[in-house]
Amino acid sequence: MSRAELPSRRSLLAAAVVAAVAGSAGPASAGAPTAGIPAGRATDPHRAAVRPVDNRAWVSYTDWLGGAGDGTRPVAGARPGIVIAGPAGVTEYTDPHTGRTAAWEYATWTSPVHRPRVPATEAIASWNAHTPEGTWLRIELKGTYSDGTDTPWYVMGCWAAGDQDIRRTSVDDQSDGRSTVWTDTLSVDDVASGLRVASYRLRLTLCRRPGTRLTPTVWRLGVMGSDVPDRFTVPASKPRLAKELIVPRYSQEIHRGRYPEYDNGGEAWCSPTSSQMIIEYWGGRLTEEQLSWVDPSYADPQVCHAARHTFDHQYEGCGNWPFNAAYAATFEGLQGVVTRLGSLADLETLVAAGIPAVTSQSFLEEELTGAGYGTSGHLMAVTGFTADGDVIANDPASDDNDAVRRVYRRREWENIWLRTKRYNASGKVASGTGGVCYLYFPARPTPRQREALAAVGVR
Repeated sequence: MSRAELPSRRSLLAAAVVAAVAGSAGPASAGAPTAGIPAGRATDPHRAAVRPVDNRAWVSYTDWLGGAGDGTRPVAGARPGIVIAGPAGVTEYTDPHTGRTAAWEYATWTSPVHRPRVPATEAIASWNAHTPEGTWLRIELKGTYSDGTDTPWYVMGCWAAGDQDIRRTSVDDQSDGRSTVWTDTLSVDDVASGLRVASYRLRLTLCRRPGTRLTPTVWRLGVMGSDVPDRFTVPASKPRLAKELIVPRYSQEIHRGRYPEYDNGGEAWCSPTSSQMIIEYWGGRLTEEQLSWVDPSYADPQVCHAARHTFDHQYEGCGNWPFNAAYAATFEGLQGVVTRLGSLADLETLVAAGIPAVTSQSFLEEELTGAGYGTSGHLMAVTGFTADGDVIANDPASDDNDAVRRVYRRREWENIWLRTKRYNASGKVASGTGGVCYLYFPARPTPRQREALAAVGVR
């Protein structure tokens, strides 16, 4: 995020897309619902049918059994997953950011073909995994277009929780002339042509040091496909809830100038700062040993840690959406996904169940009263709603932690978050995220949390 409407790396990628298309109880909360979520709303079939977003995740033992493995096997238990049973072979990987070439044993798992309810113009993968030292993952997606032809296998990320073996990275320059991968998002190049991604499958490659018995464990693998219509404005929603969740508050701005190798703190750290706030809401804590690398004179060293462990070495920033969700899931008992929501009613449903969200939005200073800045791309944590329906957010673009809690006007906030088109400071058409958010929630949600997640299309 930039106080001066400076273009972020993500906004430059999004602008290119625009040009191309010419189980535990929830933590404490303050307040109580004054307008309850209507009974049955979460499972209203008509509401699900019209949602322009489709989420598919492989999370259960049965899900993992349904895929095709080569050297992998599913594991049961409280958190089922997929692991290396025996290597399918050995491959060499040259890290583009260190130049080091190393041999790795590997095994693969390929999902069944999924045909989304809504043929997609965009697709974003998410994964949750444990990667002990000496292991890492590659996540790929292959789609079938609405005309029956296929995309290549696109790399959606090379990922490890740490950075001692490989540098966590997206992959540039992936396109077949009909669709393109922009950091973490597969986009159809010419949406107006009517071409869509009608189905897809995902492939995991699990890697480990040769001669060891190490293995990554992947607990969740999924993709969000969407076909959100272009719009400068969205319909206004009516308030239904007054409730505020008690979420830790951290400022990104107190970190300005820290760790240039992880994009220099400050405005570049909105995503990991927002992620860390919600991780800690759910009880996620870092040990002194994990934080020992941070300069001891720095306040809130956990924010520095989050920046390092969400940093995408190709994107050269901490704003890779799936990398943030995967980081959240490295904390015991948490899972994370990237999705799109359709309205503030969706956010109210989640907050009513004790689930905050990290939302992505872009706006001019005059479009959001009280923000005091304009931004071409910024993340904040939505923690509740006032009695008037206004949005309560932990906005990390604040001078200090005490100033992080903000109240933003409902109508302004929902429009800047849900629109897909906007005018930038130069008066030119730019993109909006269309309701993108990160959701972090327990690996074993309560029945109420599970119902709320299902209501917004996530399981």
